[in-house]
Amino acid sequence: MYRALTWLVLQRGIDPDDEAAASWLARRVRLEVGPPPPDGSELCSVRVDGQDATPFLRSPEVERAVSLVSRIPGVREALVALQRRAARGGPVVMAGRDIGTAVLPDAELKVYLDASREERARRRQRQAALGGSPPPLGQVLAELDRRDAIDSGRQASPLRPADDAVVINTDGVSVEEVVEKVLSLVEAG
Repeated sequence: MYRALTWLVLQRGIDPDDEAAASWLARRVRLEVGPPPPDGSELCSVRVDGQDATPFLRSPEVERAVSLVSRIPGVREALVALQRRAARGGPVVMAGRDIGTAVLPDAELKVYLDASREERARRRQRQAALGGSPPPLGQVLAELDRRDAIDSGRQASPLRPADDAVVINTDGVSVEEVVEKVLSLVEAG
């Protein structure tokens, strides 16, 4: 959702640092999360005011601006309300940097997936390669470090695992193995 809103902010020519304009837009935007796109590039699709934003969610422009937009308290307030509304529909799996601490602090199970910065950078680089030529690893590392610093230092819902989250380090672990670990937690719960 934050990436989709960031994409809309950029599409509308709004400065990602403009707190008032981004907050205004966040309160009025219609975001719809749907099934994954057919190409399997994302875990879900996202429509923004009726337009499919999914192909643009990982663009370099959105990547650079998403932490700037998502650190804005008014943006967080509006999107947390949307996320909570989505969770009211029944059992749900949500991914995000503050789901367990701010969005659903009373969730039955909170899993915090972690990985070293190098592993995360390699994954991001592979993901970027699907859309064309990947940026150099050093550039990806620098962008991840910048985003982590912004997200960890923001006043509203800083990035951190919830106190009661199960932390799983995913370095060198396949997606299937991570899913297996999470499902075992669900079954044990």
